[in-house]
Amino acid sequence: MAIPTLETERLTLRPLREADATALFELSQDPDVVRYVGDRRVPTLQEAWRAVAGWIGHWALRGYGQWAIEERASGQFIGRAGIINPAEWPGPEVGYLLGRAWWGRGYATEAARAAMDWGFREIGFDDLLSLIDPNNRASIGVATRLGESLRGEAEVMGNRVLLYGISRAEWEASRG
Repeated sequence: MAIPTLETERLTLRPLREADATALFELSQDPDVVRYVGDRRVPTLQEAWRAVAGWIGHWALRGYGQWAIEERASGQFIGRAGIINPAEWPGPEVGYLLGRAWWGRGYATEAARAAMDWGFREIGFDDLLSLIDPNNRASIGVATRLGESLRGEAEVMGNRVLLYGISRAEWEASRG
């Protein structure tokens, strides 16, 4: 399957590639960046490579997955975003991870919206979720801006998360 490239006003969401492992490794070394994703620092470049390979494999298994995010103005890699649904997940999840230097610019919302729109239009999802650490106020704000509402709580990979979500009908209504 060919992984599509998505363009937004300020971002390009492109297929991950092997060279992205180094940038993802570096991002994951910042404890603030990984605080709300299970505080999972990637310990080695080899582990970062495996993570990239896994996300690329998710595309092959599910037909959707994570993209690399590049800032269009600079062409710089700034993080990842997309839709994942590993085994034992509560449902397809819109997620993202950005380097700290790009926080506070609306990039997470912009990237997540592009992934969400693509998922509803191209994959035909009936529902999309965001799994959010209860202390991650910034991501709760992103979910709210995307039109998601709190659906409940779950335990995922040993962590308590809030389940935010949006249905296809809610998404269509928000598009006017």
